[in-house]
Amino acid sequence: MRVVRERLARRIFPLIASVGLLAVGMISTVWAPDLIHLKEWALPYDYWGTLVAATRLAHGNIGGIYAQPTGLVSLPGTALILVPIAWVTSALGLSLDIPGGFNPHPAVWLVAGPYQMALSCVALFAADALAERLGVSRWKRAVLAVAEACALWSPSARWGHPEDAMAAGLILYAVLALANGKVVRAGWLSGAAICVQPLVLLALPMMVALLPWRRMIPFLVRGALPSAALLAAAGIANWHAMYTAVTSQPNSPVINHPTAWTSLAPHMAGDNVAAGPFRLATIIVACICAIAVRRRWGALVARPTPRETAPFAPAGPPVPVSTVPAGTAPTRGGAGGWDGVVLSEVLWFMALALALRSFFEPVMVSYYPWPPLAVALVPAATGGWFRLIAAGVIAGGVTAEGQGPWHNVWAWWVPLVAALLLLLAVARRRWRRQPAQATPPPQLATAA
Repeated sequence: MRVVRERLARRIFPLIASVGLLAVGMISTVWAPDLIHLKEWALPYDYWGTLVAATRLAHGNIGGIYAQPTGLVSLPGTALILVPIAWVTSALGLSLDIPGGFNPHPAVWLVAGPYQMALSCVALFAADALAERLGVSRWKRAVLAVAEACALWSPSARWGHPEDAMAAGLILYAVLALANGKVVRAGWLSGAAICVQPLVLLALPMMVALLPWRRMIPFLVRGALPSAALLAAAGIANWHAMYTAVTSQPNSPVINHPTAWTSLAPHMAGDNVAAGPFRLATIIVACICAIAVRRRWGALVARPTPRETAPFAPAGPPVPVSTVPAGTAPTRGGAGGWDGVVLSEVLWFMALALALRSFFEPVMVSYYPWPPLAVALVPAATGGWFRLIAAGVIAGGVTAEGQGPWHNVWAWWVPLVAALLLLLAVARRRWRRQPAQATPPPQLATAA
């Protein structure tokens, strides 16, 4: 019991932020529409298709998770995380009819809504754990939790995509494990994150870049196994539906928001365009960023010191990044883990890689900017109060801009991209490597 209390005390800020998100989420979707005399609850329609896929999976119908009307275009882990609540809703006999004029107040939302918002809050706890590892002060962690929760409202309560938030949380936990020398755990956490939402593949190269060469292949195998196993099962059950949904990645610029790249994307039936080719291109750009990370920090963390028996040893106590003078070269953290400066740099490059989706996606949806916001706020917290508050305000602005109904590229997409670039600039702290100092020659022994 004492251990539980201690852990709750350490994570009190994300816990409070999670309760606040659930309260605001339910008020904004259920009670607020009633207060302004709307006939329907303001519910995330996207959530219903995934919930149908999860219900089919809960009943053993693996081949049905990609069949209509689920509309699932992600990996099967997106539906798998909703299986527990699908069992509950099935046991209660709750209808999964889509909300609308004939179903204005679906009772299933009162059960499934809080569940998916609670799943999304994994990202809040992961961000707080990383901030603690970086030595961020408690009050800054409180502000960080509030900023993360405000941005999290968009993918969870507003749009019903807990997979984006949960994948971001899992990949942040994977980075934390890697920074502490737990490479095997980091590999499995990365695999779970990819299986839930493959967009985190953009962040994976930054983690692989700082591994020793001999550990890269086992890490990648662990990262690929969960997705490969679930895709194989879905493909065996219904190959055509699975292959079409996963490879084409259709999206509608009429329903959602066009970007500068919409006209260049392959066009499909029903005014849709294929987003898959552009997402492959962003992975290539993310790999280029990983090469930069490897060249900058690889020699520091990927090679064992003479005293180490393994490339990664358990990390020592956290080193507050805010106390490191600007321009100071980083060192190994503890007995071989990542230094706080290296960890902060890796997180920043991960945020940049995740933002590539918003920069180069042919069609944007309002919740797409969430992952880079979640990651970029953590290194921003390692700076001064002004940096953190400015980053939080910008993240709030990006979240608000994303909810806008405009379909004009200049009115919606360009300001959003500019705000993301500004956030990355605010979160960035420049670290200069010190030139290696020459080792003084040993003193010659003098004759007595």
